[in-house]
Amino acid sequence: MLEALVEINAVSLARTELDRRSLMLVRIAALVAVDAPTSSYLLHVGPSVDAGLTAQDAEDVLVAVAPIVGAPRAASAAVKIAEALDLAISFAIEESR
Repeated sequence: MLEALVEINAVSLARTELDRRSLMLVRIAALVAVDAPTSSYLLHVGPSVDAGLTAQDAEDVLVAVAPIVGAPRAASAAVKIAEALDLAISFAIEESR
């Protein structure tokens, strides 16, 4: 299932004229706004890293959208982003074995 979602995500990435970095920043902001689950953030870890985003960029997005979406939702997103990063690292370690 995760592989199919990654493929769907890749297709939608190709259908915009935004540069990859801007697109990923916008997508993270949208995930925060809809209170997305950890799995949705996980789908964006690889593309975000490929686009050159850093943890600081993600934090900047959270700070920027907090006045609009609310501090509790931004704080919830911070936890989910950390969980997604932890999962991505765990998957990478497993794949390297």
